[in-house]
Amino acid sequence: MRVIGLMSGTSYDAVDAAAADLTLVDDSLVLTPLGALSVPYDDEVRELLAAVLPPGSVTLAEVCRLDTLIGQAFAAAAERADRELCSGRAELVASHGQTVFHWTEADRVRGTLQLGQPAWIAEATGLPVVADLRPRDVAAGGQGAPLVSLVDLLWLHGRPGIPVALNIGGIANLTAPDGTAFDTGPGCALTDAAARDVSGGRLAYDRDGALAARGEVQQPLLERLLADPYYRAPAPKTTGKEVFHLGYLRAALAGFGALRAEDVLATLTRLTSVTVADAVRGVRATEVIASGGGIRNPVLMRMLAQALPGVAVRTSDALGLPSDAKEAYAFAVLGFLTAHGLPGTSPVSTGARHASVLGSITPGRGGLRLPGAVTRGPKRLVVAGS
Repeated sequence: MRVIGLMSGTSYDAVDAAAADLTLVDDSLVLTPLGALSVPYDDEVRELLAAVLPPGSVTLAEVCRLDTLIGQAFAAAAERADRELCSGRAELVASHGQTVFHWTEADRVRGTLQLGQPAWIAEATGLPVVADLRPRDVAAGGQGAPLVSLVDLLWLHGRPGIPVALNIGGIANLTAPDGTAFDTGPGCALTDAAARDVSGGRLAYDRDGALAARGEVQQPLLERLLADPYYRAPAPKTTGKEVFHLGYLRAALAGFGALRAEDVLATLTRLTSVTVADAVRGVRATEVIASGGGIRNPVLMRMLAQALPGVAVRTSDALGLPSDAKEAYAFAVLGFLTAHGLPGTSPVSTGARHASVLGSITPGRGGLRLPGAVTRGPKRLVVAGS
């Protein structure tokens, strides 16, 4: 089955699309990558998102407008992926949408909201669309994150030692072979916010860690940031930009006087490396397989490697999944599982009461004709050619 996975993470810079041919062979799900592409959001969408994401406020009119514009952006990416990667022969689209809020109270997730109306995708491509994947896990008592943990568990199955899959986006998360999975804290969320703030909006992020490379870590600021109780909370746990945003950073900086921008960026980069490394050590990992936009920051990756002596740190490219598109491929897998009536969650990872078949399905142009349900799910994910 040829499936297109669509993803836009907490950095909200682009829609990533990955196409995969997925086949069940005995107890293995074989994924043949067909290619990936990334379509940047236009300025209007980025500016709207920046304005409404926490700590900003939003009207229902803006929510409606964003739901439509994001849906249209996802539709354009899906249509292009079908044409360029699948020669017009895709059979299903799985869309994560754009997370705009993750509602957490007293360490429990109460709800989650992803925008990007799937009707636009179905209309543009003529294909059925699996969307709104997170809410079902939340309804079952789970965190709704990290949602790709089941895919990671299938992917890591049988690998020697204790490998962990790490994704460094706006928020960083990891999955360990025993099913332990959680958000470790900010990946690039705070460094992105700081870079935009100090540059007056000219920089969307600290490209190549250039600012952090010229700075010095301010230990008192780092200690204040590390005192956040989130880092000591047990797994499963999840967080997002509704916590780690510019207002959070400004509150943390209060009382420190005028710090150099480079020193702030160096300290925030160290914060990510320390909290990720603490999480990796906590699950006694022997190998880290990293993906996400954060791995393009050489300063962050150098700090992470230094914090994890004796632990191999490599990217998902080495295992056949492009690091920039790994999560889009994962959502293609989740869409495939839903289409076949198979659960897409690991309760151990999300804390849910039970595994759930994820998402809602929007029919394609020819109605809804899904493959027959499968009674037994795969035990491993095999990437063809890796």
